[in-house]
Amino acid sequence: MKKIIAVVSGGFSGEAEVSFNSANMVMSNLDPERYTPYQVVISDENWKVLHNGADFPLDKNDFSFSHEGGKVYFDLAFIVIHGTPGEDGKLQGYFDMLGIPYNSCSAITSGLTFDKYYSNHLVRHFGIDASTSRVIQRGEKFDVSELAETIGFPCFVKPNKGGSSIGTFKVYKTEELTSAIEAALHEDNEVLVEKFIEGREVTCGVFDDGQKLIALPLTEVVSKSDFFDYKAKYTDGAADEITPARVNEQIAKEISETSLFLYKKLKCNGMVRVDYIVRPDNSLYFLEVNTVPGLSKNSIIPQQARAYGFTDREFFSLIIEEALNRRNK
Repeated sequence: MKKIIAVVSGGFSGEAEVSFNSANMVMSNLDPERYTPYQVVISDENWKVLHNGADFPLDKNDFSFSHEGGKVYFDLAFIVIHGTPGEDGKLQGYFDMLGIPYNSCSAITSGLTFDKYYSNHLVRHFGIDASTSRVIQRGEKFDVSELAETIGFPCFVKPNKGGSSIGTFKVYKTEELTSAIEAALHEDNEVLVEKFIEGREVTCGVFDDGQKLIALPLTEVVSKSDFFDYKAKYTDGAADEITPARVNEQIAKEISETSLFLYKKLKCNGMVRVDYIVRPDNSLYFLEVNTVPGLSKNSIIPQQARAYGFTDREFFSLIIEEALNRRNK
């Protein structure tokens, strides 16, 4: 029998639109002979299922919906919510309680990696360099002069728990810090002030195909803006994403091996994307782990999977089957 797949999209953050693009990609590339997909949309207002042009209320008690006189239950949740509640562990905990398998990392790993400050500290503990940073909580008093001296310029001000560079600012002088911090606090109750690391941004996708871990071909990101902000990420032509990345064999090997190492140490599942800065001296700095990376047609992970040799359909099938098998172990 075909497996019934919930492609879970939307969310409670500014990344909902990105999530819908990922959902469209997944919905259109699932193997119709193996899976019956339904798009689930989660928002602050309601949870619903989109099917044949109609909306059906989703029962949160068992993650099901009523259709044609019966109840439809899902065999797997394919989470494509970037940001909360799909990337911070909340949905994962919910599905764990219901016994529904899902494609992403566990609730604990998702929550930890979503907190940039704590994940940076943990990664440093593993012996991998990460940028100097400071967290400021909403309502906390801060000294911009002290921040300027400790972090230096330029620096980044960003939500500690967020994605797609929403609410992220590159700051060049002390006078700009307060307004950037206040603006970022509109997106999260904690803000990260992080030292700028000069170099090239390179990212590596890693996933479990059910037999082994695979480090996908690397991608170099070259933004045509001051940095890889929301506009550069989601506007055609605003950035060049070069796969495979233009790095030498030694650096490529180091990035791939480091990504596989972090996948295991952080106890990741499914597919993740690990972002780095490669300094001019070829030293490596960790940026972050994305546990629900973008999956639209032009997103980085699908590009890397194609470069490895997978079709979109093959890649998503591997993700689903590994998640189903993991649940049964």
